[in-house]
Amino acid sequence: MRDMPRSSAATQAPLSGSAVEVDEELLALPAPPKRERTLTVGVLGLVAAASLAMAAALAPDALYALEGTGPAVAAGELAAFRPDAWTGSHYVCLRGTVGAASALRFERPLVDGSYRVVPALGRDDLWVEFRVPPGQEGARYVPPSSFCGRLVPFAMPGLRQYGLRSGLESVTGHAVPEQAWLLVDGEEPRRAAWAATLLALFLGFAVWNVVTAARLVRRVR
Repeated sequence: MRDMPRSSAATQAPLSGSAVEVDEELLALPAPPKRERTLTVGVLGLVAAASLAMAAALAPDALYALEGTGPAVAAGELAAFRPDAWTGSHYVCLRGTVGAASALRFERPLVDGSYRVVPALGRDDLWVEFRVPPGQEGARYVPPSSFCGRLVPFAMPGLRQYGLRSGLESVTGHAVPEQAWLLVDGEEPRRAAWAATLLALFLGFAVWNVVTAARLVRRVR
């Protein structure tokens, strides 16, 4: 058998510990900026928490949008309606008379006309929000007697209804009952589709920030 060439044998021989050379230039590099990395991870965590908070605020509107475009449930008269066994938001139609006293009037940006929130006649646990067309606001305005829209508990309002409860209590001087409901006239499920889109956007943004923060703190092997 012929002897193996020395160059081939040398390449197959394992390197000894003394043969491993230390890169002096690599050792001379400065240490990673821990303070800046910690600050970046903190900012990413705060943004993720804010995104999750926004997603939670949009959840009631997004769930209502999932009801689709089916017909509203005919729930009868305002005076006799009792949503004791109901939870969440529902697309319903109710008819009846609303009270003229204890009304809250407000406006929304970029929307013509104004809005009123009034109680169903003789009740303090069922309120109706409806839009007053431009030019008809005044003492002679007669509210409609039929309403179709989103029925939502005051304890779980949509994003557009936040603050209504405190506003009503300021105007009326009385506390709104814990089990009170609000019927938002004209608000169909398809009009809340924007909330489902924003919910998905904020959830994706939160996941991206969490993954990025995890990569920054992960130990490099």
